[in-house]
Amino acid sequence: MCEQKKYSDLFIDFDDTLYDTHGNAVIALAELFEYFGWEAHFPDPELFYKAYWETNVTLWGQYAKGKIERQYLIIERFRRPLSLGLGTMDLSDENILRISDKFLDLCAVKPGVVPDAHELVQYLRKKGYRLHICSNGFHEVQYRKLRSCGLLDAFDTIILSEDAGANKPSPQFFAHAFERTHASVQTTLMIGDNFTTDIHGAQSVGLDVIYFNRHPENGPAPEPVNYEVHSLKEVMQIL
Repeated sequence: MCEQKKYSDLFIDFDDTLYDTHGNAVIALAELFEYFGWEAHFPDPELFYKAYWETNVTLWGQYAKGKIERQYLIIERFRRPLSLGLGTMDLSDENILRISDKFLDLCAVKPGVVPDAHELVQYLRKKGYRLHICSNGFHEVQYRKLRSCGLLDAFDTIILSEDAGANKPSPQFFAHAFERTHASVQTTLMIGDNFTTDIHGAQSVGLDVIYFNRHPENGPAPEPVNYEVHSLKEVMQIL
């Protein structure tokens, strides 16, 4: 915990900080499973779901570090778990891209947000902060999700990794964010749920941070942070 500062700009992560990305994706994945009739290949759907989530976490971690390209992530996060299915499945790039497009369509229309997300954004705007989304998500998908959950018009700037040419935690991402927003390090605070991409990335360029630790059962922040919260309501008690 540090002494309260006067901030004017807030960099806020989107996925699983404001938008319930995981919860919405769980619903969309079940819809996708039914849409393509994968029960013929996975009598136990949990085999597919477990493999998908494990693969997804691994690939997004590699993507955030710049080790793989977007196209590789999009294809492999479905091809790998589907390869575990019974019988013959079409695992060609063309078919996997068709599956991915359907999944993203299903995800992007889901309105679910993290508890108190709307209340927090309204509170911060009333307090006079300039609000900026800072996300590693894909451009077309993130804008659709922002519209679906009613948060698009709440932000002064939308900073996405595709526009920055680099992912969080890269300093290049944050340099792009400062260029777009004309914010200063001294009066900007980062809020995010992912310690590696959001918190460590922001700290590496000198930003103060609020670590939104949504799963405290897994332990506290692995390194010192300015603030750590377990709910968005707690953010309102700090700012």
